[in-house]
Amino acid sequence: MRTHMCGSPRETDIGQRVTLCGWVARRREHGEHLAFVDLRDHTGIVQCVLNSDVDVRSEYVVRVSGVVRERPDGTRNDALPTGAVEIGECEVEILRSATPPPFPIDERADSVDENVRLQYRYLDLRRTRMQRNLRIRSAVNAAVRRSMESQGFVEVETPMLVPSTPEGAREFLVPSRKEKGSFYALPQSPQLFKQLLMVGGVDRYYQIARCLRDEDLRADRQYEFMQLDLEMSFVGQDDVLDAVGRSVLDAAEAVTGERPPEIERMTWHEAMDRYGSDKPDLRFGLELVDLGDVFSATEFKAFASASTIKGIRVPGAAAEYGRGQLDRLTERAKQAGAKGLVWLKVGDGGELESPVAKFLSPEECAGLAKELEAESGDLLLLVADEWSVACEVLGTLRNDLGRPPVHQGPYRYVWVVEFPLFVGVDPVSGRPRPGHHPFTRPHPDDVDLIESDPLAVRSIAYDLVLNGWELGSGSIRIHEPELQQRVFNALGIGPEEAARKFGFFLRPFDYGAPPHGGFAYGLDRLIAILAGEENIREVIAYPKTQSGTDPMTESPLPADPAQLAELGLRVLPSVDGDRS
Repeated sequence: MRTHMCGSPRETDIGQRVTLCGWVARRREHGEHLAFVDLRDHTGIVQCVLNSDVDVRSEYVVRVSGVVRERPDGTRNDALPTGAVEIGECEVEILRSATPPPFPIDERADSVDENVRLQYRYLDLRRTRMQRNLRIRSAVNAAVRRSMESQGFVEVETPMLVPSTPEGAREFLVPSRKEKGSFYALPQSPQLFKQLLMVGGVDRYYQIARCLRDEDLRADRQYEFMQLDLEMSFVGQDDVLDAVGRSVLDAAEAVTGERPPEIERMTWHEAMDRYGSDKPDLRFGLELVDLGDVFSATEFKAFASASTIKGIRVPGAAAEYGRGQLDRLTERAKQAGAKGLVWLKVGDGGELESPVAKFLSPEECAGLAKELEAESGDLLLLVADEWSVACEVLGTLRNDLGRPPVHQGPYRYVWVVEFPLFVGVDPVSGRPRPGHHPFTRPHPDDVDLIESDPLAVRSIAYDLVLNGWELGSGSIRIHEPELQQRVFNALGIGPEEAARKFGFFLRPFDYGAPPHGGFAYGLDRLIAILAGEENIREVIAYPKTQSGTDPMTESPLPADPAQLAELGLRVLPSVDGDRS
């Protein structure tokens, strides 16, 4: 039906007769006999000159045949790739008339209520921004597949109807019609199946997998999300990180045209100690500084009783923060878990101004200024507490005060390695909780601490972080039954419970499981950052709103009673009369 796309005519095509198809983006009357029509498809816009009696309106679908000609002097539009030419001598065929759209199909739609945009998502997708995002998504997917194939990975699909497994996140359940009262779960990830592929000798597996988790939605989370999922046999941590890193850098290069530098690496302890987060954003300063030596002999009670004292310097912020704003910072610190927040302003002469300054000795003030490299006009923020609390609170304030939007600035990838194998203690059982999943391999130097000091055990687990967003995580797995049971014992899972909960997964290991490890990272998150978006909804064709609804399909909807009956289910009235 067409010889050219709307965004393709150039000066080199002048004199050529072309046929274009697309949507009428805009119509402008020019005198009594002519009309200018901007014709749009996903490649761009070109101006067509029509007789004014041709009745085409906004979003009509038309086929235009005409001659490419140079625009008259003074009428070029250098903002458009096609701005030097127009299509004249046009013959127009209306392929489909259109109802006026509820919002403009251009950048003005960015200010339209998101629920309206999602209700008419098929119109929203016509916009240049959304077309660009979908094509970035396609380019990333293609680059990832090329990278995986070039590294010897085999693409294998895993089931969508799986047993419910205790992986941490809430699952979506699917009732069985054949086995009434029984349910499948939709996969939170292909974790168990991909490890079984290693038992099956696949050696290197990958898939661009759809995963589903019934969790509260936010900017970087949807019920449905896509991830690159992979697993490798006979490998160590460096092998996995190299393979994943190559695919990520290949994807970034496919979109930006430039290959990022090799991915940095730091331990979990270093990330927490310097940035107060296991998702460190390396694009800005405000690093946490340990002040224990400065206040080792302090008489200031709040500092003397704390095991850790840490601080950050906010350059030039003293004048910006009045007492009300400082009170709000203090309240924010308390919400994040601190008992309080100490703030000090650096005066023009280098003196420290604060209600607590009088409790600090001259040596402590001088040491504080030296350690934080304080200069006049700076704001100093200090937290005294346990190490984990001090780090997390100052990490929260650091992000609040300095973090730019996720897509701005340079792309700073970082591997965070050596996560704790266990995190905290369950208040009911008194047992430690797994930091990743119970099949994560302990660090070889810490295996002897599993029974005696489990919270000190590091794992061979690793996260990939980009600009403060966690892209994904993975680990080297346990493949020996003895080590696996030691970890289960630490978690309070005996052999019988382990067989009951994980038997279908662990039994195949008895037939010979190779050493293996894997990783998965969220493609939606990576694509959003590369596309310059703050929310992954903008790079997903049909997302849910933050409340989890779909305005376009009006889902979720109540099920038909006949459908429920066929599944052996029925809706019971709750106490307040609502259905439940």
